[in-house]
Amino acid sequence: MTNYIKWVSSSKRSLWRTIGLFFILMGPGIITSNVDNDAGGITTYSLAGAEFGLKLIWSLIPIMIALIVVQEMGARMGVVTGKGLSDLIREKFGAKITFYLMIGVFLTNMGNVLSEFAGVAAGMEVFGVNKFISVPVSAFLVWWMVVKGTYKSVEKAFLVACVFYISYVITGIIVKPDWGYVLEQFVHPQLSFQPSETTMLIGVVGTTIAPWMQFYLQASIVEKGIKIEDYKFARFDVVMGAVMVHIVAFFIILVCAETLFKHGVRIETAKDAALSLAPLAGKYCTYLFAFGLVNASLFAASILPLSTAYLICEGLGWEAGIDKKFAEAPQFYGFYSLIIFLGAGIILYPNLPLIPIMYFSQVLNGMVLPFILIFMLFLINDKKLMMNHTNGPVFNVIAWVTSIVMIALTLLLIIRML
Repeated sequence: MTNYIKWVSSSKRSLWRTIGLFFILMGPGIITSNVDNDAGGITTYSLAGAEFGLKLIWSLIPIMIALIVVQEMGARMGVVTGKGLSDLIREKFGAKITFYLMIGVFLTNMGNVLSEFAGVAAGMEVFGVNKFISVPVSAFLVWWMVVKGTYKSVEKAFLVACVFYISYVITGIIVKPDWGYVLEQFVHPQLSFQPSETTMLIGVVGTTIAPWMQFYLQASIVEKGIKIEDYKFARFDVVMGAVMVHIVAFFIILVCAETLFKHGVRIETAKDAALSLAPLAGKYCTYLFAFGLVNASLFAASILPLSTAYLICEGLGWEAGIDKKFAEAPQFYGFYSLIIFLGAGIILYPNLPLIPIMYFSQVLNGMVLPFILIFMLFLINDKKLMMNHTNGPVFNVIAWVTSIVMIALTLLLIIRML
């Protein structure tokens, strides 16, 4: 009996230690995945629900698996090598390839940063705040938080921002969907090769797995200092993040399908979706939807410039990291500041053609992503680099299939856009 009590006591201590370690090491995976539900992502999911109802809801399952595979590879490389993705690509493939890669991702990220500040402006306009107030204030807050903070303080702020995505879950419950019909769409997916549905499917895939995510995740894993013996917690963090982002995406599609699609309401942006909910589901749904858009846009407006600064500084061999002082990493903070204030400033320009800018950034996203996936696969299977932590046969098959499918979808996207 005494031995049993000791065993129970030891098991409880072990359990609490495990839980404690997870909460200490959690962050990079959950943050990176949730940021993917940015202004562009929310708009894409809203359009998917408003135009096609629940027909594309099934696609979230395979996309989630693909995201887990890609993110897990990046996290593992960060833990084993202690280096960021841009740093590894430069060492393995040379400065010239890294330079062209940096140009592509920089241009892509700038387009995405513009869309984030456009999301802030659109969301705050629902609450009656003019963009000439909301955009400058949000840009300063985002800049101040990172430049004046430490990695731990910034990570805590980002994790708090993740919590507010629950506004979309609440909105989904308010509209009272037919859960039996929702389940049926998962169990019996309706596949269609009509051009409009195919294009939307490509958009859903493209907005969920973005190039910048791989650079930010690996860099944040390295900066957090996660050791190989604790990698199981980082892996769970990655998986948990991928599941969370798809739960939010599911509820965004569900809300728009149950309201806008059923009533034949046409929208073009996430702001349109928020405003259209008022007569169909009540003003509280409108405010919750708009609040989610503002939160997501501010969140992404912080992360995307960070990802870009990490990419450029690692690629050129400069010091990078939130825990470093401005004097220690002037290029890192310089690029971060430039991207934020340039993005916010451009949004304030009158009559700016935002749709073409977002469109062009998505084309670049599609062009750059397959190259990054292939770079990652070559790196993750390099035994000199990864030692005993290379991909196994099953994981390699899943990763290569993911890459090939992404390349095929990207080519299809580019062909349709030309």
